[in-house]
Amino acid sequence: MTVAKEDLLKQIEFIKEIDKIKYIQRRTKLINSNRCENDAEHSWHLAMMTLILAEHSNKPIDVLKVIKMVLIHDIVEIDAGDTFIYDTQKNHTNTANEFEAAKRIFGILPTKQRDELIDLWMEFEEGKTVDAKFAKAMDRLEPLLQNASNRGGTWAEYNVPYSKVYEKKKIIKNGSDSLWKYAEEIINQCVTEGILKKQE
Repeated sequence: MTVAKEDLLKQIEFIKEIDKIKYIQRRTKLINSNRCENDAEHSWHLAMMTLILAEHSNKPIDVLKVIKMVLIHDIVEIDAGDTFIYDTQKNHTNTANEFEAAKRIFGILPTKQRDELIDLWMEFEEGKTVDAKFAKAMDRLEPLLQNASNRGGTWAEYNVPYSKVYEKKKIIKNGSDSLWKYAEEIINQCVTEGILKKQE
């Protein structure tokens, strides 16, 4: 078997494996809907948001690179499962389980692609580069739009206070001052409408 054929078979195996991401249910519901979003829908939406909102980044970004980041950032959840951002028991940070999942799933690919995607995944998780900061801004903005459209959505369902929402969403500012200003307006409007509660 030629190297090219071996690589193709690995690529096809990977493509089939990541189909499983369509079955990973998130807590957040679709905009103006009662149906939970899955990880594939979430990743696609972030990719579209990157394409449309790139001009709002604090600094110029590599749009294709950021799209790659947001498309792959939750693939590890095929093995590690989804962690709710407001979970009080499990910290929503890079875990050993997620790293093992990244090695296994991306490891299906030919070496060059494996290394590229693991590096991209790590860059996103660390959130230090301009590209990663914007990718993370997209990841935090999308569920904000969803919850605001659903009278609080998961905030209301899990009794998440204003302070927790503000704390988790302010990372948007690292990627885009203008999008953070808009996000703050949404959060404050949710407080005004009684969707979010400020603790006394």
